[in-house]
Amino acid sequence: VQLQAYGGGLVQAGGSLRLSCAASGRTFSNYAMGWFRQAPGKGREFVAAINWSGGSTYYADSAKGRFTISRDNAKITAYLQMNSLKPEDMAVYYCAADSSVSYYDNMWYYWGQGTLVTVSS
Repeated sequence: VQLQAYGGGLVQAGGSLRLSCAASGRTFSNYAMGWFRQAPGKGREFVAAINWSGGSTYYADSAKGRFTISRDNAKITAYLQMNSLKPEDMAVYYCAADSSVSYYDNMWYYWGQGTLVTVSS
């Protein structure tokens, strides 16, 4: 699976962004999708994940109530809608794919290149 994340940019605190992760290659609908982020000087952390069908979603505590993960298997794309953004959300966001969901980045096999989200206060 090849993944390409896009949609990052500069937004003011309180604003919204929608990240997209376009997939190609192996059958997209067979894979769980996840979003991780890495802030400067920090490790990569789990943000959200969704199972192959879209029927189950998982969120980090920091994302609950503000972020929504979804997928469109027909468009072979996963999304991360981010609302009420905070300066601490600023990071490079990566999408990932694997056969099952995990909260640990080393359990995901396929990765996109990352898209930068900058939140100004």
